Amino acid sequence: MSESYDVVVIGSGPGGYVCGIRCAQLGLKTLVVEKGELGGVCLNVGCIPSKALIHASKVYAKAKGGAHLGVIANDIRVDVPTMIGWKDGIVKKLTGGVGMLLKANGASHRMGTAKLAGAGKVAITDADGKTAVIGAKSVVLATGSTPIQIPFLPYSDPDIVHSTGALSLQVVPNHLVVVGGGIVGMELGGVYARLGAKVTVIEALDQVLPSFDKDLVRPVQSKQKKLGVSHLLSTRVEAMRREGDEIVLSYSGKKSGEVRCDKVLVAVGRRPNSAGLGLETVGITVNKSGHVPVDAQQKTSASGVYAIGDLVPGPGLAHKASKEGEVAAEVIAGHPAAMDAVIASVVYTDPEVASVGPTLRELKAAGRKVKVGKFGFGALGRAMTADATDGFARVIGDAETGDVLAIQIVGAEASELVNEAALTLEMAAVLEDVGLTVHAHPTMSEALMEAAKAALGEAIHAINR
Repeated sequence: MSESYDVVVIGSGPGGYVCGIRCAQLGLKTLVVEKGELGGVCLNVGCIPSKALIHASKVYAKAKGGAHLGVIANDIRVDVPTMIGWKDGIVKKLTGGVGMLLKANGASHRMGTAKLAGAGKVAITDADGKTAVIGAKSVVLATGSTPIQIPFLPYSDPDIVHSTGALSLQVVPNHLVVVGGGIVGMELGGVYARLGAKVTVIEALDQVLPSFDKDLVRPVQSKQKKLGVSHLLSTRVEAMRREGDEIVLSYSGKKSGEVRCDKVLVAVGRRPNSAGLGLETVGITVNKSGHVPVDAQQKTSASGVYAIGDLVPGPGLAHKASKEGEVAAEVIAGHPAAMDAVIASVVYTDPEVASVGPTLRELKAAGRKVKVGKFGFGALGRAMTADATDGFARVIGDAETGDVLAIQIVGAEASELVNEAALTLEMAAVLEDVGLTVHAHPTMSEALMEAAKAALGEAIHAINR
């Protein structure tokens, strides 16, 4: 072997490149290998481009619906190619920044397909098909995940897309059917509904966004219904056929029938990219879902091999992957570290949904005695002035100790407010800590203070119950 590194990171998504940077900062000779584009799914075809289109569609919807504020926008229209171009420009800037950050921190990166080739070895195949085996004292697997495909809804059909294709449509569909009412389906379905498409969401479970409490989801469903979105719950797509330019989907369950459309977005989850990594050469076995099991230090069953991000069990979140990358780097460098951080979950619908900690239904199912405080944005001055009164904030504390167990938000800027919520849990705050913290007025974050006070029976701007 002509080359050897302290650490080789396979994959450059938000887990991989962060891990590579941190390893280099800690004095480790580091190489990051990427077979696609630097930044992985998140920066190229996931988090960043989707949020760009979500924002653009919300700007259009607000301008179009501003008459009650005295904002009259005549002849407003959507230029989809320009919108897509703006989104692509953001992606290009951020992915280019990843390479600069790696270099600035002393980490090397290389384009190619990498896999384990036995203990302490990594095989890298370049674009010309040439393979080189290099030495690695430690390897971090950060290969991410791929959208799941339904056999009778092939992505080879140009009118059937997964999340990547949905981010590059050049024309707003007349009727978009979204198969799967999870985060991706509800976010991207909302984009095209705001841009003028008829949207039908088909979800196999009894609610959309099933990982959240039902009352957090209701404001989102209500807002989408006003846009004309239909939600078919407890319903499964059974078959697809073509009739001319139309796609006809047959469904059954709580309701049965057919729906005709011109585009289908399949958003039924993602599968970890664990195949073809050479795991068998070091004795690693994946679990039933294809994930690589790890401990709290991101160690796999093979000495010197770590795994992070969508490749390991847990929610497929970019910020989780980044933290796991930092933990793996710290452990490799010999520092004490473990993955025990509070991880927030965010949905960029309209209104947004965000939470930290268990759901209320999970706490009740576990028999926990809790104090619950809720404050609606409809009673919040800043929300009124921002024309954003949908939703509420909820703070849940332990009935005996007052420890804050969970915070949930549905409403405008929930994605920003949840970071205060995460800090609250990370610092093991009690309800009094949140209630006694003076929040600037008028702000959206006052809802967290008010909700904490409501849990204590000390609400000022809501009736105590």
